[in-house]
Amino acid sequence: MDWRSHAHTTGSALKNWFVAQCYDSLAVAILWLAGLLIIGIPWAPLWAVLAGVLQFIPNFGVLLSLIGPALLGAFNHDHMRFLYVLILFAVIMVADGLFLQPYLMKRTTQVPFWVALFAPIILGIIIPFWGVLLAPPLLAVIYAFRRKASGDLP
Repeated sequence: MDWRSHAHTTGSALKNWFVAQCYDSLAVAILWLAGLLIIGIPWAPLWAVLAGVLQFIPNFGVLLSLIGPALLGAFNHDHMRFLYVLILFAVIMVADGLFLQPYLMKRTTQVPFWVALFAPIILGIIIPFWGVLLAPPLLAVIYAFRRKASGDLP
């Protein structure tokens, strides 16, 4: 294989990973919108769009998306809304981390579900910040080269 073939395989794998990340961000935004509308947090569409955009920032983006709705819930006349926002955040993050991201990685990059689920955890233990950050794109590239070696890719 020449370098152009390697670059093409890597580029297509990273493009597929980016598509999966876009779908994941859209799904998180929809979940935030539905949950915030049910809870009754003001400006729910704004917070949902912000949560979808911030989903692209690993580790810190999801926490930044929580600040606005949590503050509005805390300073509302019904203080239980703060607790409801925290519960919504936990439910969305668990659903995203344990179902949505591995499922979308399997659909767009053909990374097995169990690998997409456990690799960020294992790499996060080995290399705390960078392991979690780089696990999904690395998996996409590794499995693209595995498919190419087995003859499944052109």
